[in-house]
Amino acid sequence: MSIVRAAEVVVLLGAVYVACGLVFAPFFVWRGVGRVDPAARTTGLGFRLIVLPGVAALWPVLLRRWLAGRQPPAERNAHRDAAAGRGRRVDG
Repeated sequence: MSIVRAAEVVVLLGAVYVACGLVFAPFFVWRGVGRVDPAARTTGLGFRLIVLPGVAALWPVLLRRWLAGRQPPAERNAHRDAAAGRGRRVDG
């Protein structure tokens, strides 16, 4: 396989990825965003237009989350751990 052919294959794969994202994004923004993130259920057209390019770029991750019905992961930080009693104790 020549370097030119390899480059053509890479460009073709990139074009297929982008095309899939462009097909997926409008459907996800219209129906899926509210199922994946409950806070986005009541958002308007402005928010949905803003997230459209990101959805097109990250379509495999969002498709997997949409099909699995998973909610976004809860943020975990030191403050929430301490409030839940999971904090580290430091004896001083």
